[in-house]
Parts: sequence; structure tokens; C-alpha cells
Amino acid sequence: MSDEEWQVIRPLIPWPAWLHGNGGRPEKYCRRRIMDANRYVVDNGCKWRLIWNL
Repeated sequence: MSDEEWQVIRPLIPWPAWLHGNGGRPEKYCRRRIMDANRYVVDNGCKWRLIWNL
């Protein structure tokens, strides 16, 4: 994902509650990498478990 695409998508993703002091735990994975993985699956139609073997 290019920086320009990320700047468009980033404000559309809800922020986690823990950033606002409402509990929860910090995220384990980078949001941008998750979006990259989602786009990869949509584009290639592969199984989710195959992504981590790339």
C-alpha cells in the first residue's frame, strides 16, 4: 500500500478504545500491515493462513 493510499484509508479505521482510556489492550499487529494483508487476499483469493508463509 502506498503512503497516499494509507493516508486515505487511515482516518476511516476506528481507533482502539485503549487510546482514549476506555480499557482494552494495545494492538498486537500494525494496522497498515493488516490492511495490506486484506488487500492481498481480496486481489489473489488465497487462504488467510498462506499469507504468513510468504
